[in-house]
Parts: sequence; C-alpha cells; structure tokens
Amino acid sequence: MSLIRILLVDDHPIVREGYRRLLGGQPGMAVVAEAGDGRAALAAFLEHAPDIVLMDLSMPGTGGLPALEAILARDPQARAIVVSMHQGAIFAQRAIAAGARGFISKSSPPEELVRAIDTVMAGRRVLSSDMAQEIAHTSLSGDEVATLTPREREILTMLARGMNGRSIARSLGLSSKTVQNNLSQIRAKLNASGDADLVLKAQRAGLAEAP
Repeated sequence: MSLIRILLVDDHPIVREGYRRLLGGQPGMAVVAEAGDGRAALAAFLEHAPDIVLMDLSMPGTGGLPALEAILARDPQARAIVVSMHQGAIFAQRAIAAGARGFISKSSPPEELVRAIDTVMAGRRVLSSDMAQEIAHTSLSGDEVATLTPREREILTMLARGMNGRSIARSLGLSSKTVQNNLSQIRAKLNASGDADLVLKAQRAGLAEAP
C-alpha cells in the first residue's frame, strides 16, 4: 500500500500536534510538512508535493480559501480537505466551490477525518456528518430532476462522483466553458447555492452514491 503524504495547515501548533498524533498512528499515512498560514502552506505544498492538504479556514495573513486557490492554480489536481471550526453550511459550500474535495468540522470525531482522507484519495468528495445534516434539507425531487436535460443530468452525476469541471470536459469531449455554462444552468434549475449543494442534492436523489 502506497503512503498517503499529508500537509497540515493550521495556525495553532497544539491543533497540528493533535492531527500529527492521530494521523501518525494510522497505517499508510504520514505527515510530511506543516504550515501556520496560507503563504507558508503554498511554499510547503510546492516543496513537498503532498497527496492531501488539510487546510484550516481562519488564519492570520493569507486565509485558508485564498491559500487553497493559490495551490490549485499551481496544481489543479491537488487534493485538499478543509477542516474548520466553522459549522455553517455556507462555509462548506464556499470551500467546495473554491476547489476543496471535502469539508470536515473540527467538532467531528477523529475517525471521521481519517475516513475523509481515504474517501478523497479514492476520488470522491466528502462532507462530515454534521455538515451533511446541515444541508440535508436541500434534497432533490423527481420533478426537479425532470427539468434537467440528459447532458445536464450526466454532468451533475459526474460532479457528484468527485470530478471537477476540467475532468468532466475532458471525459465528455467538451470545452471547459461549455461545462461551466451547463453547471450554471443546473444550479439555476435546481436552486442550488453552489457545488456542495449540487453534490448533496444529486446524492440524495440517487444520482451518485453518498460517501
């Protein structure tokens, strides 16, 4: 089994120590670098090329979302999970829209973070159970599914299965702009606030398996 190399980004050393102890005790996982702010996170990512970035949102200087966007600008395939004290659904939606593969609240059980890393490494997106419950009311009805064209339904299904816009475009032989236009139309038709909302709606409608 290949080693999952992890970059920890959090401005609290005690929090990072907790992550290090938890993940260091997991078979197949290793913390290879740490950073206390967004600028240091980008430098550590470029130096160590980790498999997973665990990113806090609220940090002094460059915050978590700008740091995530900077990392993805250098490597669009980078895998990041936001781990935050913020528990409102809007924070999860913003993180997913910025390119995070998952959102785990810091109040989640430690084993949920370990499972989230495995889930993202398997190519799927993940929300902690409390976040999933927070947005559970945004379920997608059969009537709403019926408003989608076959192409829109296909793109929504691929998004819910963890593919980003560029991957969807490549798989379907479309331009990235065409895929983004379709996603905008899907969001409008389903009254979705963002990609995280779309993923939850699709999973609850049975278009993709929920993690």
